[in-house]
Amino acid sequence: MDKSAVTELVEAYIAIWNESDDEVRRASVGDVFTPGATYTDPTVVAEGAAAIGEYIAGARKNFTGMLFTFDQVLTHHGSVHFAWQVGPAGGVPVVSGFDVAWFEGGRISRVHGFFNGF
Repeated sequence: MDKSAVTELVEAYIAIWNESDDEVRRASVGDVFTPGATYTDPTVVAEGAAAIGEYIAGARKNFTGMLFTFDQVLTHHGSVHFAWQVGPAGGVPVVSGFDVAWFEGGRISRVHGFFNGF
């Protein structure tokens, strides 16, 4: 995937974290992740797109009214690294970190998330 396509995929991934409509978010998870994708961070290992969607839905409850954003996308050899943050729109982030993801067939097959200060 070229950098433009990778950046679009990261944008779609972050949009899932910002999506408040459960049905729209579930559909987006299916578009962004492979069916057997995994998501791992210090608090969870979610296996399969459905489990990832459930984890995101639960995590969103901790960030009501906040916005997830991301910074520079670094990509090579079927992987991507990007920093992210979440906080009030236009305000100071309350949590930040970075993710590393791998691709398969134009979708995310694996994500490892890291929280700053965790």
